[in-house]
Amino acid sequence: MFYLISVFPDSLGVRGSVDLGLECICCPLSRWGREFQGCTVLEVKPVTALAQVDREKIYQWINELSSPETRENALLELSKKRESVPDLAPMLWHSFGTIAALLQEIVNIYPSINPPTLTAHQSNRVCNALALLQCVASHPETRSAFLAAHIPLFLYPFLHTVSKTRPFEYLRLTSLGVIGALVKTDEQEVINFLLTTEIIPLCLRIMESGSELSKTVATFILQKILLDDTGLAYICQTYERFSHVAMILGKMVLQLSKEPSARLLKHVVRCYLRLSDNPRAREALRQCLPDQLKDTTFAQVLKDDTTTKRWLAQLVKNLQEGQVTDPRGIPLPPQ
Repeated sequence: MFYLISVFPDSLGVRGSVDLGLECICCPLSRWGREFQGCTVLEVKPVTALAQVDREKIYQWINELSSPETRENALLELSKKRESVPDLAPMLWHSFGTIAALLQEIVNIYPSINPPTLTAHQSNRVCNALALLQCVASHPETRSAFLAAHIPLFLYPFLHTVSKTRPFEYLRLTSLGVIGALVKTDEQEVINFLLTTEIIPLCLRIMESGSELSKTVATFILQKILLDDTGLAYICQTYERFSHVAMILGKMVLQLSKEPSARLLKHVVRCYLRLSDNPRAREALRQCLPDQLKDTTFAQVLKDDTTTKRWLAQLVKNLQEGQVTDPRGIPLPPQ
């Protein structure tokens, strides 16, 4: 039996839950303790047995989003019910004034970004609005319209923030969750849209200096972009783009060698493996792949992770293929 597990990091000390957009959110109950160390489990339920919700209450809460006086409670209630109502996204999208109200919640926070004065209460409230936008982004009936309206761009100012306080960290994490929900669909339309925006440099900055959870979601987004042929070609099109990605991944490997995280390492290795599919990137990686991925640095971390070990072995194999060696087995530069 698989379960849907809603979590938030203990370090954030905030109310509410956010789907991080990661593939391990849906997992056997026996694994949650290992997958979500450092997190508080808010809700555990079988994915095949969603609770019945009073639809009249859902309609009421949606209507209450239009009024500033009733909006905060409606945001909280709807964000908690978003997994229980399969058609909540179309209801939100097509109801009068609802998306405008959600965007108003986002825009109202902008003055608190610079200077960074965001409070925990403000962060909780806007993150509930973001959770509903993530619901819209995830639904096949509303995703295209969501992209066509360029709604993800409203979240980018949150990804630009650098404050390490809990309200800002939760804001970044929830915003990343919306983008993660988009890329999780593996749709070409999503990748094409994201490549026209600044999402790659934003993710790279978070991958370099964010919390472990934020780094994990940002790396997951980069991984999904790389797994798309258009995304891989885009990143490998210029030396500047590739070198920026390779530099950040290299820094992450160095940091992971000091503070291991199997979950984050898995996404980093997958990014490297996908880069090795590009001939030019493969040639460059032969020179800049961190030594920690070639030796036994992560052997203990990956001892139970057969998938990541297989990816790592394939990465090393990819980089070795086509190399010219002298009789002593020393790689020679290509002629």
